[in-house]
Amino acid sequence: MKQSGNTAGTLRRLLRYVGRYKGLMTGVFLSALVGNAALLLAPKLVGRAIDLILPGGDASFFPALLKMLGVIGTLYLVGCGLTWIAALCANVAANRTVRDLRVDLFDKLGRLPLKFYDANSRGDVMSRFTNDIDAIADGLNQGIPQLTSGVITVILSLAFMLTLNPWVTLVVVFVTPLCFFAGYFITKYGSKRFREQQKALGKLNGYAEEMISGQRTVKAFGYEERETARFGEINGELYDCGYRAQFASALVNPSTRFVNNIAYVLVGVFGILAVLRGALTTGGVASFLTYTAQFSKPFNEITSITMQLQLAMASARRVFAVLDEAEQDPEPPSVSQLLGARGAVQFRDVSFSYTPDRKLIEDFCLQVKPGETIAIVGPTGAGKTTLVNLLMRFYEVDGGQIYVDGREITGLTRDSLRRSFGMVLQETWLFSGTVRDNIAYGKPDATDEEVEAAARAAHAHSFIRRLPQGYRSMISEDGGNLSQGQKQLLTIARAMLLNPPMLILDEATSSVDILTEMRIQRAFRKLMKGKTTFIIAHRLSTIRDADRILVLDKGNVVEQGSHEELLARGGFYANLYNAQFAPTEEGASAGGTGGC
Repeated sequence: MKQSGNTAGTLRRLLRYVGRYKGLMTGVFLSALVGNAALLLAPKLVGRAIDLILPGGDASFFPALLKMLGVIGTLYLVGCGLTWIAALCANVAANRTVRDLRVDLFDKLGRLPLKFYDANSRGDVMSRFTNDIDAIADGLNQGIPQLTSGVITVILSLAFMLTLNPWVTLVVVFVTPLCFFAGYFITKYGSKRFREQQKALGKLNGYAEEMISGQRTVKAFGYEERETARFGEINGELYDCGYRAQFASALVNPSTRFVNNIAYVLVGVFGILAVLRGALTTGGVASFLTYTAQFSKPFNEITSITMQLQLAMASARRVFAVLDEAEQDPEPPSVSQLLGARGAVQFRDVSFSYTPDRKLIEDFCLQVKPGETIAIVGPTGAGKTTLVNLLMRFYEVDGGQIYVDGREITGLTRDSLRRSFGMVLQETWLFSGTVRDNIAYGKPDATDEEVEAAARAAHAHSFIRRLPQGYRSMISEDGGNLSQGQKQLLTIARAMLLNPPMLILDEATSSVDILTEMRIQRAFRKLMKGKTTFIIAHRLSTIRDADRILVLDKGNVVEQGSHEELLARGGFYANLYNAQFAPTEEGASAGGTGGC
């Protein structure tokens, strides 16, 4: 997954999200404008107050001084209050912007084709959804109020300084922007480092997710030390990227403050010279020094949050990269619903490959009658699951057509097509929720009686009843508190509850014991009655009763027929079957010795 666009383009896209909340941003601008105007008017009055009490001032200065101090206090109160309101509006706008980004990103994930998930690790996708979004939130929460207030402060403080003395103002104008150029060059170097850091973070999250989910396998092979060393390498890469990024970020603030201190000293020197010439009062010098600090303050504040802003931009590019991914082909207005399907399926000259340079399925043809049970067998990589993926339109064919009830599936809505199939896969999927909710996932309006009937048919009722709260028991994420066999029984019950016209069983009983498998097979036979069924199987004992067995090899049907017909031919299927059930020479010898 590539980065999306350059920094300027990413910033424009992010600002378009922020621009949805024009009312809040108007509140930010007006509050910052009036608040900063009040805060910047106060130093000018402070200078006048100093001139009042200095020798040579009006002898009756005390009443005027008290009045002026009251005005100054009021200005500071108003300024601080409005600044707080501006920050509040900015934070609300930033949080709503991030909320919109999360919604759009999650919505996008649902529209992406399966090949996106095949090509990108889940951990990296999760990192974009969590870490990168959080980085954008931090950048916006700090950047919006700082940038808005900073621009207004620079303009207003410059205007007030010009009213005091234009020549001393030129000193500030020429010296202070040097900090901007210093920050710019350092930031340019750091921006690349922050992009590398976020990329390394996504890689680390992806690796950690794989190792945590596969911890049982890691322990079984005794690879803990090797995986720890590999994790250390990736973590070290993240450390190096982060160190360089933080180093660049840490240079910005001291550099800009150094320039600002030079400006402060020069203003003091030139201000005193102006006083000696009578072009400026002593109070005016005090006001000038305050305005110099106010003028340079936005530069310091913005550079102090450079790290968050750079991190936010790097993260935004990663988020927009997902939003820019090609979606599954949109459905034209002419598509129709598949309702009351009979189950006639036809593959006509279908060709497909996951990568253009590696052919998988070429000119595949298959005719399936309604209610027919088709078993698909073959070695790993032969294309068994690929046929199902094409039939469900998880992938689109490169050539040829697929028909259901005589209608090409590209002319049917994906939703109605997929709802016509019930799927039980080898890889189970359960979500955090109750047992009942998981069974009723495809039919949320099902009654409790229907859910229980489906569970009984799948032979899951007995273990569900033993759970602390039965069907109301909570299942942890991905069913972590259930055995693999129990999870598979729930997915079988889910398919039975739907009672669809067509079924796809992909090694549906691979994780249950032999006795339970026999019971489920009987339940399946009842469920499959009158339904078109595709069974993908490696254990050939589960498909003996199939109407037709397709033997695939390298994406092509090399044999087809019933179980007995294929065994009698002594071909590819017979070799597969005998490899599973024929006794080996060692087994025969062991059996001849008697044993225990």
